[in-house]
Amino acid sequence: MSAAFRGASRGLSIELWRGSTAWFEHVNAHGGVHGRKIVIRAYNDDYDPIPAIENTIQLVERDGALLLFDYMGTPTVTRVLPLLKKYHDSGRNVYLFFPFTGAAPHRQYPYDEFVFNLRASYHQETVALVEHFLRIGRRRIAVFYQADAYGRSGWDGVRRTLAEHDQHGEKRSGVASAATPGLTMVAEATYRRGTGFGASMQAQVDVLRVAEPDAIISVGTYAACAALVRDARDAGWDVPIANLSGVDSENLLQLLVDHGRERGRGYTQNLINSQVVPSYESDLPAARDYRRLMDEYHPMPPTELLDEPYPAPRYSFIGFEGFLNARLLVKILEAMDPAMRPATIKRTVEGMSQIDLGIDVPVSFGLGRHQGLNKVYCTVAKDGEFVPLGDPEWQRWQQ
Repeated sequence: MSAAFRGASRGLSIELWRGSTAWFEHVNAHGGVHGRKIVIRAYNDDYDPIPAIENTIQLVERDGALLLFDYMGTPTVTRVLPLLKKYHDSGRNVYLFFPFTGAAPHRQYPYDEFVFNLRASYHQETVALVEHFLRIGRRRIAVFYQADAYGRSGWDGVRRTLAEHDQHGEKRSGVASAATPGLTMVAEATYRRGTGFGASMQAQVDVLRVAEPDAIISVGTYAACAALVRDARDAGWDVPIANLSGVDSENLLQLLVDHGRERGRGYTQNLINSQVVPSYESDLPAARDYRRLMDEYHPMPPTELLDEPYPAPRYSFIGFEGFLNARLLVKILEAMDPAMRPATIKRTVEGMSQIDLGIDVPVSFGLGRHQGLNKVYCTVAKDGEFVPLGDPEWQRWQQ
């Protein structure tokens, strides 16, 4: 695993690691897989592509890793993909499982062959958010995004989805023309990767606000996105702001709640997040197991990966995603022959379908089908947590 265990986005990687480790600890305590224990060999990459490439070489060529797992981030994963192709071109079977990114490059030729995804894509998340906003009459949509491959992936998803609708928000048939133009974003603003919560987003708020959008869709990580929410609310602007799952809901919320406590006001109203896993507070079997095992093992990354203490939430959406990643990986390893030869990995996974992970939909793979889930869930901040947001509840923002 190569991920950012330090810096402004560390919560994403730490939660992913914690959720996966909770399930691996449980499996190892009950004999492992084919009598072998599962170990995550993790390296920090600071959310930087160059260390991610170096870490991958270390894992493959010197550590002898069976497979790559739980990588975090579009900018890092995107730069690792050519290395994976190089390995395969030279006859090495190196596969990346369940990276924390919904971007397109590893879901498309020529890199999709080497990557297996569990989560839905950013395009699917942006489609869900845009279409929900359009159904309630909010057609003037602006985008705030991280200025890199991650942010542009979400930006492109919003752009494409808007273009599929006419000026009344109805789905268009055919290609946009001068007579029937598609919708476009009314404004966009960016920030630099690695920006912390202490940075001012007033300039971005000003750029977005002048366009009078009905809603903002943010494609970023929790520190910068929380800073945008903070500065928008301080400016008296309560426009609905929706984030993609990659933001890290719990760490986003904690920053805003703590800041609100200091300022004596609330910052979490009209805050919506899309998710790629169901609520960890649900009564689904996997959610119950996740809560029980997190409470039992209290997993935390090795201290050498961290540069400062991490105030971990009890549970999180990203932690639950990491838990499901691990749960699925164990099923894959159990389906392999006991020798666990890398050459058999792809064939094994592509032969698996209707896998029950204990959530509300089964997972399936196949030849040329390397994404297991397609469902997107919407949530809203309420009473200090993100809770499911059903279609009827969207009507509160009707225009």
